[in-house]
Amino acid sequence: MSEVARKLLAGVAATGVCLSMFSGMAYAEEDKPTADLTVGAYSQYIWRGFELSKDSIVLQPSMTVAYKGFSANLWGNLDTDPYSSTTDESNNWNETDMTLAYGWEMGPAAFSVGYIYYALDGVDDSQEFFASAGLNTLLTPTLTVYRDVDSYQGWYTTLGISHSIPVQGDITLDLGAQVSYLTADDASTYADPNDANDAYSNFHDGVLSVGATVPVSTYITINPKLSYIFALSNDAQDLMKASSKDGNDDNFIYGGVSVSMAF
Repeated sequence: MSEVARKLLAGVAATGVCLSMFSGMAYAEEDKPTADLTVGAYSQYIWRGFELSKDSIVLQPSMTVAYKGFSANLWGNLDTDPYSSTTDESNNWNETDMTLAYGWEMGPAAFSVGYIYYALDGVDDSQEFFASAGLNTLLTPTLTVYRDVDSYQGWYTTLGISHSIPVQGDITLDLGAQVSYLTADDASTYADPNDANDAYSNFHDGVLSVGATVPVSTYITINPKLSYIFALSNDAQDLMKASSKDGNDDNFIYGGVSVSMAF
C-alpha cells in the first residue's frame, strides 16, 4: 500500500467510533458526573468505508466521563496482527483519539457539537470538529457533519436511522442504517478516481448494522454487533477498493462484541 493510501486511511480514523461511545451520555443532563469504560473486540477495523485492518482481531478500549451535557472521551485501537503487503512493520497500538463534546435537547430534538484530536502512528496527526442533530421520534433520524481542519481537510456528512426492539426484559435488538457524502478540499487528500487532479466529492459509504444490548448487571452491559459496509457510488467503489489493504475490496462484513461498565 502506498504512503498516500495509508494517510487517507489514517486521516479518517475513529470519529464515528468515538462519537458512538459518548453520544448517549452527552445528551443526558445529569446531576452528578458519570463514567463509562468500554472494551470492544472486532474482526476488522472499517471506518467511513476504508479498510484499516485485515485478517486480525482489533481491540478498542474507550473511557468517557460526562457531566451536565459535557463529555470527554479517550479511545484507542490495538491491531493484534497488523496487515502489510510489504516487509514494513507496523505498531500494534496505532491510534489514540481524544474527543470533547457538548450535547443538549430542545423538545424532541437532540444536538451535539464537538472536537476530536487524532494521535496517529506513522502518519500526521489531525483535528476535526463535528455537529449533530437528531429527532427523538420513530427511527431516530440523525444528521451529522464532520469537518477536518488539519492534515486531511474535507467534509464528511452522514444521515442515519436506528431502532431498538425489546426482546426480553431489558434486552433489545438494535438495528441501524446510514448513508454518507464525502468531500475533500484537495486531490492530495482524496483524488477523484476519474481525474487525479480533481478532489473527490460523491456519495460514499453505506452501513447496515444489527446488534443487541444485553445488560448483565446494574453496571455492566454486553453489546454484540454485525455490520455490512458498501459503496454508494462508482467513484466510492473505486476509492474504497484502491484504499483497501490488497487493492481489491469495496465492501466489508465485520462483527464483534463490546463490554461496558458504567458508573
